[in-house]
Amino acid sequence: MLLDVEVMGNKRRRRCGRVFRFKNFAEAGYPVEFKGPFRENVNALLEFANCESKYLGFGMPIWSFQLEVHRHPPSHVFLFVIEEAITDTSLNGHCKHCQYVGWGNHFICNKKYHFVLPSKETLAASLSCEVVSEVITTGSAMSSSSNNNNGKSKLIELEGHMMQAVFHSNGFGHLLSVNGLETGSDLSGHQIMDFWDRLCTALQARKVSLNDVSQKKGMELKLINGIAYGEPWFGRWGYKFGRGCFGVTQATYQKAIEAIRSIPLYLLNHQIGDIPIIFSRYQTLSDQTLITFGDLFHFMLELKSHLPRRENYYPDPNYNTTAGGFSVEGNNCRWSPKRIEMATRVIVEALKRAEFRWISRQEVRDAARTYIGDTGLLDFVLKSLGNHVVGNFMVRRSLNPVTKVLEYCLEDISNIVFPTHQEGNNNNNNTNNNRSIKDRYKITRGQVTKDMFYLYKYIILKDPKQVQGSSSIFSAIPLAARIILDTKFLIKDYFGELLPFQDTNDHLVVADGKLRLHCTVVPRNYPNKALMMPPYECITLRSNATINELKLEVERNFREIYWGLRNFSVDSIKNLEGCGGNEMVFGMVEVGRKLVVEGWIDNVNVNNNNNGDNKNIVMSNNVGGIYEVNYYGDNNGGKVVECSCGTKEDDGERMVCCDICETWQHTRCVRIPNDEPVPSIFLCKTCEQEIVMFSSLP
Repeated sequence: MLLDVEVMGNKRRRRCGRVFRFKNFAEAGYPVEFKGPFRENVNALLEFANCESKYLGFGMPIWSFQLEVHRHPPSHVFLFVIEEAITDTSLNGHCKHCQYVGWGNHFICNKKYHFVLPSKETLAASLSCEVVSEVITTGSAMSSSSNNNNGKSKLIELEGHMMQAVFHSNGFGHLLSVNGLETGSDLSGHQIMDFWDRLCTALQARKVSLNDVSQKKGMELKLINGIAYGEPWFGRWGYKFGRGCFGVTQATYQKAIEAIRSIPLYLLNHQIGDIPIIFSRYQTLSDQTLITFGDLFHFMLELKSHLPRRENYYPDPNYNTTAGGFSVEGNNCRWSPKRIEMATRVIVEALKRAEFRWISRQEVRDAARTYIGDTGLLDFVLKSLGNHVVGNFMVRRSLNPVTKVLEYCLEDISNIVFPTHQEGNNNNNNTNNNRSIKDRYKITRGQVTKDMFYLYKYIILKDPKQVQGSSSIFSAIPLAARIILDTKFLIKDYFGELLPFQDTNDHLVVADGKLRLHCTVVPRNYPNKALMMPPYECITLRSNATINELKLEVERNFREIYWGLRNFSVDSIKNLEGCGGNEMVFGMVEVGRKLVVEGWIDNVNVNNNNNGDNKNIVMSNNVGGIYEVNYYGDNNGGKVVECSCGTKEDDGERMVCCDICETWQHTRCVRIPNDEPVPSIFLCKTCEQEIVMFSSLP
């Protein structure tokens, strides 16, 4: 049951296992108003969490939120937040996700925050049986006596969570996995993504990346949605092209999508098999002319989204749906169609009076008996009516998993009617609309999915050599599809380099009268200064703060955020070099201004080689440098990537290294199948040709 606890109540009540509404969690003011930078917002959020009494292995603190999902009956899920600190002995300092998405030149942060929505299976696998029992019986996510050292590695490293993500303390994050209903999750993919988007917006994340490998019914969603809507499935939440694999650029990606979407259907209609039948079927159902392949997929997805989710929403063979009620076509029924229709209307009216709430079968039956005395007729109609269309309503029937009692409710489906092109009088429009809705309910969601998969298999992914016809358009479709599939990394820019209040005067003054500036730092003892500027951070100062106090505050903030800047010392502030340390900041700088602060990182030795490049940077504490990728001057961790597809950096795909020149290339580009191991000895074409030429010399 949802506890009615005041949001701003005392801390003692915050720790009592409060239940939050999943649908509203992380909305404005729920559970707290987020007004600061990312790391401050995370700390503010965790004030309302269940702070567990024991750490889960390796001293990693963990918090949990219990979230109620609104359904019948209500269910609960848990959100875990795990804080992972980077230490001297840490082996997890470098982030491979940052490298693959192009953020390899970011500084290593002192902390990571893991956000996990575990499924029932992963929660049971990561915690002991006693802890799972405690979750069910008390609503607390962790027993006070639990001290499971395996919890850390299991909860973070297990696959199959409903959602798993990681944030760096500077506000850059990665959405690692989303598993919806198809994988056995308690939440749909849309519910999870809505939740995640609210959370990122509330915490004021900077940018979030993801690796789009989403599938449904054996089809790649980025391909299906790209053809239908011109963007990936995650695009509805603002995620856009971030980085392609195998040398795919944003321009190439957009051209590939448009190439498939704009293909006229008449060019494909002469194909053998069921393709012409499928085209004709959906052209008949559509109120608009379907001209291109993109029009067809768009209509199919929209149609599917408006159809009932259960296949048994359709009548038995002996029955059909009518605009007025439920009628009988077979001869094996002892009641006349007129009596059945009358009983149906009475039951529907009884459900209407319930105001679309779920009510038990007995309640429906009792209400209908006021008008229908034949209980056998009522029992027959109630048994046959569940999940059928009656007029503009869907009669839903479901077994309550708690009480084990059949329950009924009405769902208004009048809003699924698509507008028609023809303008006419209201009566004609209403007739067309009623016919339109019934036509659409003659096809099931399963049939739409089956037809989409057929087109997906025999048009989109079909081998060009097997496609009939000499036109180059048929060979271009699979090639364009391959480009779309190679676009895996998507990015959403939430608040970018600066926080959302950068241009809002109301947010430049903190409640206690303090003022805000935006600062970044440049270490002078690193040669390549252009790569050494982290994002601007919000610095809060008193209105009468001095230059020296500003320097100390900048040092404190950047030391707190970044691993490589824990020994950073501020030397000067650009454009304020001639100002004395005791002069007031806001007498020379306006509120909200961006400042660049220069300084030094202690214990760093820089050795330039004779060629003048900057690759020999040595950290005397030898913790792997300060970048997210362990490199000094290149983007590939010291290895040379030069593939025939044009890739110059490690994009996360499988690669092979030449044993002579030590150049890395994609195994796919050198025709090594993914199901075959990398050969123990490999030579690239260049080195192979040089050996052949050398052996031919006298």
